[in-house]
Amino acid sequence: MLRFHRLALALVSVVAVAGLSHQAQASSGDPQRGRQLSGSCQVCHGVNGVGTNPTVPNIAGESEQYLIKQLQDFRAGRRQNAQMSIMAANLSDEDIQHLAAWYSSFDFTVTMPE
Repeated sequence: MLRFHRLALALVSVVAVAGLSHQAQASSGDPQRGRQLSGSCQVCHGVNGVGTNPTVPNIAGESEQYLIKQLQDFRAGRRQNAQMSIMAANLSDEDIQHLAAWYSSFDFTVTMPE
């Protein structure tokens, strides 16, 4: 039983370190560089990161890790959208990190209905 607990603890430690490593990698973008790169994003996602029509998601204040994953998936073809697949196709890993840092830096609040 003790052996099982040690193995479980070791596994949890490995997962935690991997998660921290991913977070450190995900947060290496420069928000100001992302701001410079965001011009073409603003056509659909607005200057403030809020979609300009009902079919476009709001990305302001979204998690940096989420934004990186979605842009990588569009670029790799794992996620498909007529506009986003084209927009992400030529983004480098660094561009993606910068854009994610920019949009995740937005302060976005939600007011729940009463």
